[in-house]
Amino acid sequence: MSTYAIGDIQGCFGSFSRLLDHCRFDAAVDRLWLVGDLVNRGPRSLETLRFVRDLGDSAVTVLGNHDLSLLMAAEGFGKRGKGDTFDDVLNAPDREDLLFWLRHQPLCHVEGAYCLVHAGLLPQWTVVKARALAAEVEAALRAPDWREFMAHMWGSEPAAWRDDLQGWPRLRAVVNAMTRMRFCTPDGVMDFHAKGEIDNAPEGCVPWFEAPGRRSADTVLVTGHWSALGLKILPNLLALDSGCLWGGPLTAVRLEDRAVFQVPCAQEEIRAW
Repeated sequence: MSTYAIGDIQGCFGSFSRLLDHCRFDAAVDRLWLVGDLVNRGPRSLETLRFVRDLGDSAVTVLGNHDLSLLMAAEGFGKRGKGDTFDDVLNAPDREDLLFWLRHQPLCHVEGAYCLVHAGLLPQWTVVKARALAAEVEAALRAPDWREFMAHMWGSEPAAWRDDLQGWPRLRAVVNAMTRMRFCTPDGVMDFHAKGEIDNAPEGCVPWFEAPGRRSADTVLVTGHWSALGLKILPNLLALDSGCLWGGPLTAVRLEDRAVFQVPCAQEEIRAW
């Protein structure tokens, strides 16, 4: 049995299918770990969602910011981006089943020596703490009044964690860290504007995984979200968003031996902007 961790798919189902063939993935014995952002910006979000859902226990996926944007859009919350391409999901006959499945996926998955999360973890969080905080968000997403959470989920405040945060600000801070963060200050104040390479870090900020004294450094973090970072493999980090959507490859890493598998993005999936 092999476990293949795969970077942001974002509706690039053709590249995803070719990558699975390249890995010789066998759903009967192997597992997929998907870093989130299954949907949006690419042309085939609907097929991606259906395929991953139908894999059942053979796939683990965490929620990314684009997945949450889809859930918000389905309920009429938030602003639609000009490049959004998930109308195929919103107009599908099985829309409600797919959205129900999506909002029941974890925000963070911890197994053995690994933690799977879309963006990253704040430096003051241990993996145990992060998993407990993720569970609070997951409970809100699955609650009968989950639409109320959708109405309050998005926004860039608070930009820093405090243990005494309550209510929507508490859940929003967890979502922001786990699905949106790239740079933060050494004490965990998040920046939500910079998206570029490490050399372009905002003043006073570092990449979240380089924060000194990061309390999750004893666990291998498997992440995506940061296409400008590219594939980055460190002893305690597998950052897998290699920018398939922007003309880079789609990447898988086999966790058992860290073998890297890549396929080029299909031409029809590359964004022109």
